[in-house]
Formats: sequence, C-alpha cells, structure tokens
Amino acid sequence: MISGIFNADREATISLKIVGMDGTERDITAMIDTGFNGYLTLPLAVIEELGFPYVISGSVTVGDGRIEDLDIYAATIVWDGHLNTVETDAAETFPLIGMSLLYGYDLHIHALDGGEVTIKKIF
Repeated sequence: MISGIFNADREATISLKIVGMDGTERDITAMIDTGFNGYLTLPLAVIEELGFPYVISGSVTVGDGRIEDLDIYAATIVWDGHLNTVETDAAETFPLIGMSLLYGYDLHIHALDGGEVTIKKIF
C-alpha cells in the first residue's frame, strides 16, 4: 500500500522515491492528477540530475487546452515497494502522478486538510 496526505492546497500527494542511473535515490513529493493519463512528470533539472535516458518527443494537451511539445524519459521509481521504469514527461511543474501509474490500483482520498490518501493494488 502507498499512502500520502491531502494538503491544505487541496492536493492529494504522496512521497515517491526515484532512483538515478547511478543508484542515487531521491525522495520527492508528487501530486496525483486524475486528468493526466500518463505515468509521471518531473522537472527537467531532476531528470538530468539523475541521468534518466531520453526516449522520444511528443505533444500533449494541457489542462487549459494548449498543446505543448515535451520530451519523454525513462525514469526508475520505487512503486508499491518494487523498482519500475516508467515513461516520464519533462514538465516544469510540480511532479505529477498520472492515471497510467495508478492503473490496477484503488485510490482513496479523504479530502480534508491532513486527510489520508491511500493507493492499494487491486490485482
């Protein structure tokens, strides 16, 4: 099970461990974004710091309807206790967890300041 908190800014957040190509581990706070159908976004500076390899460029439609070009990298994360390599969009925003990473999991959010966020594997 993965757990986090619902903060005063009305965001469901979790702590996520990311692992660099040299084995360096870094803990970040990421926000769950149910409107994002990808896996993960990270700022380019974090991607470069941890040496994640470039995969491809793509275009995405952001929340306000604009289309933005971005680069996609392969990032290694610890998800539900296991190392996973996931597509990670380089985006100059707060790190986001998307619905592709949550696929196969049950998400519960107690939407109160300090409320619990839980993510449990379904199958």
